[in-house]
Order: sequence, then structure tokens, then C-alpha cells
Amino acid sequence: RGEHPRIGAADVVPFVPVRGVTIEDCVQLARRLGRRVGEELGIPVYLYEAAATRPERVNLANVRRGEYEGLKEEIETNPDRTPDFGPASLPTAGATAIGARPFLIAFNVYLNTDDVAVARRIARAMRHSSGGLRYVKALGLLVEGQAQVSMNLTDFTRTPIHRVVEMIRREAARYGVMITRSELVGLVPQQALLDAAAWHLQLDLDPQQVLENRLQNVGRADSLPCTEFLDAVAAGTPAPGGGSVAALASALAAALVAMVARLTLGRKRYEAAQAEMEALVAKAEQLRGSLAARVVQDATAYNQVVAAFRLPKGSDEERSARRMAVQEALTHAAEVPLTTARDAVAVLELARTAAGLGNVNALTDAGTAAYLARAAFEGAALNVRVNADQVTDREQATAWLEELGKLRERCDATFEETLHSLEKRWPGS
Repeated sequence: RGEHPRIGAADVVPFVPVRGVTIEDCVQLARRLGRRVGEELGIPVYLYEAAATRPERVNLANVRRGEYEGLKEEIETNPDRTPDFGPASLPTAGATAIGARPFLIAFNVYLNTDDVAVARRIARAMRHSSGGLRYVKALGLLVEGQAQVSMNLTDFTRTPIHRVVEMIRREAARYGVMITRSELVGLVPQQALLDAAAWHLQLDLDPQQVLENRLQNVGRADSLPCTEFLDAVAAGTPAPGGGSVAALASALAAALVAMVARLTLGRKRYEAAQAEMEALVAKAEQLRGSLAARVVQDATAYNQVVAAFRLPKGSDEERSARRMAVQEALTHAAEVPLTTARDAVAVLELARTAAGLGNVNALTDAGTAAYLARAAFEGAALNVRVNADQVTDREQATAWLEELGKLRERCDATFEETLHSLEKRWPGS
């Protein structure tokens, strides 16, 4: 028995969005893997954090409670310890926690003192559990004779690195000490460093102003100039196709929503709607980014299906491997447009708000966003259906189609409400 909490040999498998995917995408991947591990390997699986199916399992510490030994005693008798997938019994390999979470940054700050009590007091002020920053876990340590504030930053998009450093700097000044240096343990997302640079330089930074970003995006479908993307769609190749175009249409709708919100912000006439418009900009921009990335993801998913069908099938082993690869590719090719359909409905709901509260001079833009989002939903839904028809896991296919039905109900109702707002606020009506 070691020092680190664990419930199995493969204790935890997190899916983390780094670039071009959302946390919702990672949730779907986590649940898909969890089902396979439980059914194919016979290992109990617990979903945690964003993928959790029960509120008490969001916190990984609750899933690990009692560790392997405690879980072995309770898994067969305590309903609260029933796994999400797999058997309600513990094999020698133990159980596995599979989840989706934001990128975790391990970050340490060193102080010019050997008084560990100072580091501990600063850590107490920093960590969320004792009233500090929401996405910070912190300890005060003494490392090679130097006081250190050791931290895990669990969501850098909400508690950024620069905010952490500045708060430590101010807390340290209270005790007459200074920061000497900081260090990263492991990897860090590029965006976290760009955010810190932009904050310290007070810079209005467009990520495409970073040379490496511009070079990396050369030739990507989501970075092609409009005419080049249209040429790529019209070229007579299967991809990019309808799924990519649906994602792009929804991204354009999100961009229009953001435009309407920005045209409303700061206008005295719409003072009562400022909070809603600020939230609208943030949500629309997040959706615009994920949908733009899905333009490429959808084309890639289709190409993976084609590649799977082209695998050799000369022997029994090859045929078996090919069947599995085809089904995995088809599953992914259905899940990508399903995510687009979800996002299209979310964009449509934002368009409804823009139509109801936004600048009346931009009503046509809000309406165009609504029509685009609705068309994007229908296009994405067609792509889900065509792939669902070919998936052998009929239970999964049925679940997709049932979700599409519920999304369509939301889509239709929201669209009608948006049209009503447009007519009600139309100049002269």
C-alpha cells in the first residue's frame, strides 16, 4: 500500500480539452471509454468531474474514498458505490475512474525566506477550501531551504496564472518577503501563457498575431479564407462536406450573436440589458471557437471512416480488426455532428436573447443568426442519422436519435420564440 490514494491499477483516466475540443466533447469520450472498459474488460468504472452521473462523484476524492480496500468491501453491498459501468465486484486490477476536466497546471512559487510558516499562511489565503481563489489548491512547503507555495491550478481559464502570482505577491508583501521565482511542473497550455503575457502587457492580443499560430493554421479548413473554403467544399471530394458546413453555419450564427451583443453594450438605451449582453458575448465566443474547430473535426471523422473501410480483410484477424475500426470510426463520425447539433441549439437560444434584448438596429442580424443556427441543426442531424444507421450498437444509435428528437423540440420552440420577438420589436410594429 503506497501513499497516493488509489482504487485500481489504472486509477484515473482524465480527458482534458487542449485545443479544438470542448469539455463537452471530453465528457462524451469519457463515457464512451467507460462503457467499453466496463463491458469489454470487466473492470468497474466510475465517472468523475464533468463526466459524473451523480453529484457526489464530481469530486474525485469521493470516488476514491476508502481506496481499493474500502471499495472492495462496499462495492457489492452499498448502492452508493455501484459503478457507472462494469460489474459490481472488484477484480485484482481494481476499479478505474474516468472523467473529463479542465487542464490542471502544477505551479510553484518560491519566496526569499526559509520560514515555511509564511508559505503556509500564504497558501491558506490562496486555496479555495479556506476562502481563496476558486480554482486553486495550495500547500506551503520548505524545498531545499526555501519557502515554496505549491499549487494545482484546476481551471486556468477561470483562475489564470497571472492572477495567482499577483495575489501571492501581495500576500508576501504583508510578511515582508518577495517572490524570487516560479516554476511549472510538467506541461502548460499555450493559452495560459498568452493570457499572462496579454495581462502584464495590457495588450489587446489576437491569437492569430502569434507567428507560430498563424503558421500552424496554414491549410486547415477552419483557417482557410472564405473563398478557398468554398472551393474546397465544391471540389468534388467527399470532405469537407455537409457536417463541416453545418458547423461553419452555426459558427457564423454565433459570430452574429456576438456582434449584436457588442452593438448593444455601452448603449444607454439598453442599460438594463448590459449584464445579459456581456454574458451573451462570452457564451457566443466560446461556441464560435468550438464550432470553428469542428469544421475540421467533421472532415477528419469522415476521412477516418473511409480509412477504416480500406483496411485489409484477408484473414479472420484482419476482418475482425477492420469491423472494430469501422464501428469506432462510425461512432465518432456520429458523435461529432451530434455535438454540432447541440451547439447549434445553444446558439439559437442565444439568438433568441439577442432578438429579445439586443440593439433594435441589429434585429436582422439576430434573425439571420437564428435561421443559420436552425439550418445548422438540421444539417448536423442528417449526418448523425446517416452514421447511426450503420452502427451495430443499436442501443447507442437509439440514444443518439432520441437525443436528436429532444434537441429538435428545443430547436423548434426556440425558433418560434425568436421569430415572435423579432416581429414584436420590428420597427413600426
